[in-house]
Amino acid sequence: MSGTDKMPARFQIEGYAAVFDEVDLAGDTIRKGAFVRTLEKARKLIPAGRGYVKMLYQHAADRPIGQWLEMKEDARGLYVKGEVFTGTSDGRNLYHLLKGRALDGLSIGFKPVRARRSRAGKRELLDIDLWEISLVTFPMAAGARLTRVRTEHAPRNLLHS
Repeated sequence: MSGTDKMPARFQIEGYAAVFDEVDLAGDTIRKGAFVRTLEKARKLIPAGRGYVKMLYQHAADRPIGQWLEMKEDARGLYVKGEVFTGTSDGRNLYHLLKGRALDGLSIGFKPVRARRSRAGKRELLDIDLWEISLVTFPMAAGARLTRVRTEHAPRNLLHS
């Protein structure tokens, strides 16, 4: 960061917290529709679903870093959009790590509600109770990545600048 760059109070991130039909490092595969129930529950409990699913750093419950503003299933997976607060040391560190492209992983903390075994013996997740989505160094699913990071001072995507 140059001397003229200002640290924003918050910055926006977006990407895929989960990708459908991809086998992760634990051998799990999430199927389309797995998040429908939990996202509906979030919308009923809290306006716009904010706050129900926590944004954490490295799955640490004592390290919240921001809030999720949007979560939805699309054809690819669970798309998320949120904001990270730089008023915390983790938020400030994340800003620099993301700007330097040293971190780009997303990972979900969840409880399976309904699953089945595939013919190959792998677990297929059909309904998930989603608790949190973390920014992580090593995501379990290769495709669970941030796709965009931007601030009001740098509207371009910091991941590709």
